[in-house]
Amino acid sequence: MAYDFNTGAELVKLCDTEGLKISEVMLRRETEISEMTREQALAEMLTDLKVMRASVKKGLTEKMESVSRLSGGEAMTLYRYGDLDPLSGHETCHAAAAAMAVVEVNAAMGRIVAAPTAGASGILPGVLLECSQSRGWTDDQLVEGLFCAGAIGMLFAKNASISGAAAGCQAETGVAAAMTAAALVELSGGTPMECLDAAAIAIKNIEGLVCDPVAGLVECPCIKRNGMGAANALLSADMALCGITSLIPFDEVVTSMYAVGREIRPEYRETAKGGLAATPTGRQIAASIKRMNG
Repeated sequence: MAYDFNTGAELVKLCDTEGLKISEVMLRRETEISEMTREQALAEMLTDLKVMRASVKKGLTEKMESVSRLSGGEAMTLYRYGDLDPLSGHETCHAAAAAMAVVEVNAAMGRIVAAPTAGASGILPGVLLECSQSRGWTDDQLVEGLFCAGAIGMLFAKNASISGAAAGCQAETGVAAAMTAAALVELSGGTPMECLDAAAIAIKNIEGLVCDPVAGLVECPCIKRNGMGAANALLSADMALCGITSLIPFDEVVTSMYAVGREIRPEYRETAKGGLAATPTGRQIAASIKRMNG
């Protein structure tokens, strides 16, 4: 295939050789492997964007209480606080709240887009949609951003992992933050190499993060980690856009992340047997939910 790539280096070479953005290379790749027309591929991604927007809106306007009652309403609380004088700034606070909103919808059995997973589904839509309000990005531009993010996510899936069970939360909220950072850079006029730098910086910030869901549910600490992932993506993008580069190349960061993930003990990889899940309170919550269901 003319537009296939397996590494970040190959992706950047394709972009530079043909003078294309990452999103355009990814779009052309998708049309090649799926046999969809360009228009069909764009329409499918636009559908994903609409689902993302609906999940953000739902989580910020309705108290999405989960069956376990471990989550619901915190996204709304943070979003309202973002209208005041938040230390992190209005946009960062709102983006974090929007990210949390999506995962609250997921915990309440609502409809979301896995980006790249359900447990990390809030970072990409929360940040892009919130930033689009102040920067005037159109839906067509946001669709391009999603294709750029998809290219980054695909590289992690091919060369490392996007599964918390395989490599810890670094492979979920970490990869989501990397995807988002790259999309932000492209949408802001950055180069393909700057997109990869932003993605690499985002992963380096979160490398080694374990997956320790309390009671085995995608709620605690997952929802708040989506909020933190939003902030990670925003600052990583800003670093790349201002000219800061990743000393370790993107492809090596991906390899390193996977190596670290394989070294993480099983109890810290989505088994709910270690970390926060193994604390006294974590165990009490798990026992309470078991009684409630039993």
